[in-house]
Amino acid sequence: MEQLQAQSRVFLDHEVTDVIHGDGSTTLRTKRGDIEAKYIVFCGGLQADRLAMKDKVKLDMRVLGFRGDYYVLSEKGRHKVKHLIYPVPNPKFPFLGVHFTRMTDGEVECGPNAVFVFKREGYSKTDFDLKDTLDALFYAATWKFFSKHWRFGIEEYRRAFSKRLFLNTLRKLIPSLEMEDLAEERAGVRAMALADDGNMIDDFKIEFNGNCIHVLNAPSPAATACLAIGEEVRKMASNYFKLD
Repeated sequence: MEQLQAQSRVFLDHEVTDVIHGDGSTTLRTKRGDIEAKYIVFCGGLQADRLAMKDKVKLDMRVLGFRGDYYVLSEKGRHKVKHLIYPVPNPKFPFLGVHFTRMTDGEVECGPNAVFVFKREGYSKTDFDLKDTLDALFYAATWKFFSKHWRFGIEEYRRAFSKRLFLNTLRKLIPSLEMEDLAEERAGVRAMALADDGNMIDDFKIEFNGNCIHVLNAPSPAATACLAIGEEVRKMASNYFKLD
């Protein structure tokens, strides 16, 4: 680990525009110059499929963005949640649904909904990007997915713009919740891997291409399990690149 840290460098704001394979190494072409590496592990999240396509990987999936809106319980309502409160998943729907998560500092998050975004990294309700929108809507599997879950999608959008409807959904888990129990709102965007058949990929999706590994999907709870997932990817890379 000490050797890895000594040889590591962090490059910020280096958007990758191309991946060029050479003799024994690969060059990442970025808008701020080239970066050459012998082995590369891509973990691009919302941009994972685009990075794979720059590397000429043949994909049978794409990434769609879904925003999840959360509320935080006010001090008045916080005492109503002592632990984690989760619903029994409905297998007919692709997302878990709202739940209550007590954080390490005592704060309580409640949510999220799941709303298709018109910008992959759009954390605001009105964010829009033409390229991201066209990429999603010209992908046939997107419409297959919408056709299966359109009623669910409409309800999610209604809740996104109505605090009252959001509260009504939360009350299914805690009936005593009141409007003043909900404090500030925030959001995250989930990178959902969608297969060509219109089904959500709910397992890991990893592709190997020469001296590159592409982690295309790390299913929930990817953030919670990030250290364990990182260790498994490290082992995978060590075996694939024959580094032992």
